[in-house]
Amino acid sequence: MRAVRWPDVEGKGNAHVPESERDRRVRYLRAWAQAIGGGVREDDAAAVVRRVFAVQAQDATAARLGIRARSRAVDGEAVRVAYEDDRSIVRGWFMRGTLHTVPAPDVRWLLRLLGPRLLRAGERRYRELELDEALRERADDLLKRAVTTHGPLTRAELTERLAPLGVPPTGQAAFHLIRHAALRGILVHGPERAEGEYAGEATFVLLDDWLLDDWLPDAGAAFPEDAAAELARRYLKAYAPADAADFAAWAGLPAGVARTAWRALADAGASAEYAGLTVPARRATQDADETDTPDVRLLPAYDNYFTGYRTRELSVPAAHEKRVWPGGGVLRPTVTVDGLAVATWSRQVTKEAADVRVEPFAPLSREVRDGLAEETAAVSRFLRPE
Repeated sequence: MRAVRWPDVEGKGNAHVPESERDRRVRYLRAWAQAIGGGVREDDAAAVVRRVFAVQAQDATAARLGIRARSRAVDGEAVRVAYEDDRSIVRGWFMRGTLHTVPAPDVRWLLRLLGPRLLRAGERRYRELELDEALRERADDLLKRAVTTHGPLTRAELTERLAPLGVPPTGQAAFHLIRHAALRGILVHGPERAEGEYAGEATFVLLDDWLLDDWLPDAGAAFPEDAAAELARRYLKAYAPADAADFAAWAGLPAGVARTAWRALADAGASAEYAGLTVPARRATQDADETDTPDVRLLPAYDNYFTGYRTRELSVPAAHEKRVWPGGGVLRPTVTVDGLAVATWSRQVTKEAADVRVEPFAPLSREVRDGLAEETAAVSRFLRPE
């Protein structure tokens, strides 16, 4: 293994690094931070989520695959246990108003920071759907009573419960009311329905009931004094090297709020400079080991590694960007080598097997093909265990 030396706190030694070498090093260190490079893998699902802070989760299967890609031999059952039995990770609407899986102890302060902003941002859509404040409050109360009485309910079942308020069963009104209750800290995603008409679908539960006592704050002690700065610190740990614009794009915070939070890290001595970007201060004198063997990972659709920065120029070759982002908000499953996209992939799952098809951007080296064979076999086992 060869070591990649972090610069000292002053960033000395970086001025003469060639641009291509600088980009390669930044990309490698980002992949290392995200546990998709440098041979880094975490032991369990909760450890993965703690490391990356938030796994993109608008597609539940993709979220599980994102955890798999960053872990050692974690199977689908282990991910389910983390969500449903240990309840150490929680799925909900957080950064940018998008579904993410986050560590359970962080749910409440994240909602306190982001929830009101997202609700204000949704006012125009509420008006378009004729969901005035009084109706939203009645819906919050009705949804809370429904889940209290009947236990975990799917989106379709909650939509049925909203009918007495005049909410149509089709369209987006019911979804936005359910999301409103979640952003207010009333509902959160719970277990998947095990059987019946809605087998395999996510359910919603009461947040206060779902979070275990271990995750409840003691007299507010679990709430950071400056939540925006805390979010910046978590982001920097999981995505560095990065800058304030990257943080703002990832978090969905206003640029001014993001810049203030970013400066707070520097003022507190919690960050340092690296090649014109920022890293956690404690990494400024640490080594990050870079392996001689290419580190190949199959990342799922919408993976947070690709959505965590303002631009994707370091992670996806410009000539192949459309193959990863074809348009319409689609972000395809992607094969990376030390953080660089080299292919897209797709899956076909049947009762008999899970087949993985890879479409390389260019011919792959034998070492990469060997790593790819291991990864595709691991994904197949994960999707269709024997």
